[in-house]
Amino acid sequence: MQPLRRTFLRGSAASLLLPLLGTGLLRPGAVQAAPWQRDAFGATSTGAGLKALKIPLLSETRDIIVNAPEIAENGAKVDIEISSNLANTRSLLLFADKNPLPLCAELEFGDNALPYAKIQIKLAESMRIRAVARTADGKNHVAFRDIKVTLSGC
Repeated sequence: MQPLRRTFLRGSAASLLLPLLGTGLLRPGAVQAAPWQRDAFGATSTGAGLKALKIPLLSETRDIIVNAPEIAENGAKVDIEISSNLANTRSLLLFADKNPLPLCAELEFGDNALPYAKIQIKLAESMRIRAVARTADGKNHVAFRDIKVTLSGC
């Protein structure tokens, strides 16, 4: 009974979308991607990455929570959770200072979104990672976490 139901639902969904494709209301090319931060993601140092993102000044805070293991057995896969308790957080950035390309992630959030992310990254060696939160009022905050790597991932 289940295969028949799935076939029916698949066929009915396609038949509902077909008129929209014909009228031009559903166009796959209408989606706009976020601008690529080539200079920031291509930077070979954390300072250069922060400069490319136009982040001149950082203040350390405890309102950014970074959950990561103290010791990572395998640097090829390290789970990191970042959340921000700062009001009006618009973006979170994650830097791994000693990686060949230190900027690991840049995440943008909407007005009412909860600034939380779980990310898997590679770490070349034992190092300090930093999470940067950018708020709507233009302030930048940072939190640090040291991770010891037993087996290199890069």
